Amino acid sequence: MNLSFLNRIKLFRHRRANAAAGKVRASFDAAQTTVDNARHWAAADGLSADEEARPEVRRTLRRRVRYEVLNNSYATGLVQMLANDTISTGPRVQILTSNERFNDAAERSFRHWAKEIDLARKLYLMRIARCQDGEAFAVLATNPKLRHEVKLDLTVIEADRVEGEAGFNIADETAEVDGIRFDKWGNPVSYRVLKHHPGANDFSYFDEAVIVPAAQMIHMFRQVRPGLHRGIPELTAALPLFAQLRRYNLAVLSAAEAAADFAAILYTDAPPNGESEAVDPLDEVELKRNMMLTVPAGWKLGQLEPKQPANKHAEFVKVILSEIARCVCATYGSVAGDFSGFNYSSGRLDNQIYQKSVLVDRSHWETEVLNRVFDAWMREYCLIHKVRYRGDG
Repeated sequence: MNLSFLNRIKLFRHRRANAAAGKVRASFDAAQTTVDNARHWAAADGLSADEEARPEVRRTLRRRVRYEVLNNSYATGLVQMLANDTISTGPRVQILTSNERFNDAAERSFRHWAKEIDLARKLYLMRIARCQDGEAFAVLATNPKLRHEVKLDLTVIEADRVEGEAGFNIADETAEVDGIRFDKWGNPVSYRVLKHHPGANDFSYFDEAVIVPAAQMIHMFRQVRPGLHRGIPELTAALPLFAQLRRYNLAVLSAAEAAADFAAILYTDAPPNGESEAVDPLDEVELKRNMMLTVPAGWKLGQLEPKQPANKHAEFVKVILSEIARCVCATYGSVAGDFSGFNYSSGRLDNQIYQKSVLVDRSHWETEVLNRVFDAWMREYCLIHKVRYRGDG
């Protein structure tokens, strides 16, 4: 008799003893799988963060969100609203050293440089990319064509161009996650950037990629799980809702058009072969405006009424847009651009949730993007003017 069989006997006796003693084991209702909820939780898995957001999944999500943003005015407005409110007209720098003359000269030079490279527009593109692509990449590069003494430039690239050869590799003390190589402490070391976009006509898988050091790459994404190294679109949870909204709008419109296509319908309550005159079924008669007409004996003139709930259309749109707004911490009024149901005080109160999320997001952009850009710019500026820069702000 083997040990496993004895263990099963002990377990069976233990369970029977507990049942006989009337003991109850506490559990979570949400952890129970029943006939009612089995289909709902069928897609739940235990994958790691990087495996759940593997390259093919992120590629599909990017394509679908981009398509929705291009074809849905609400999605377009939502993305532009996030970029406008987060970036606004661009950053403003204030340098506080003991040398006032240096402060004024450096601030003025930074403003001219930011205007020369169109920094606000590039940050705007990065914010849009983080929303619809899930992540934004920008390379700190040298541009000798700039009409400024500082030749530093910010080159924004799409997430599709940062791609690994094997998707997910682990070798020795380094790990690679879809083009991003990390050291054993989890710090990014380098980024593999394709020379051409995978969707371009001149793209070829035989082209060599460029390895960009981590010090020259800015990678901005919303990390929703520990261990996640590539971002997913912020509108991922709202994609089915956008599709439902568009389908419902088309269904209501189709019902209204079908009803409007028929100016009038001839119908009769008389039994077949009754006293009503014979009329060809589904026969079409062209009607003219401002005319009087008669109908065959036994027939009545009526109109087709749409059975779709068009009177509840506005309410349905509001409910869907309110649910869509939550994935970016916004509200119905800010997403729809409609505060007609609010007074001034309630409108401001309703918008405070969104404004607070913008402030939190700006702090992330300041830490992960603006500070790195300013640090690189100040180093080059001080090098040109032969000023010692300690990098402490």
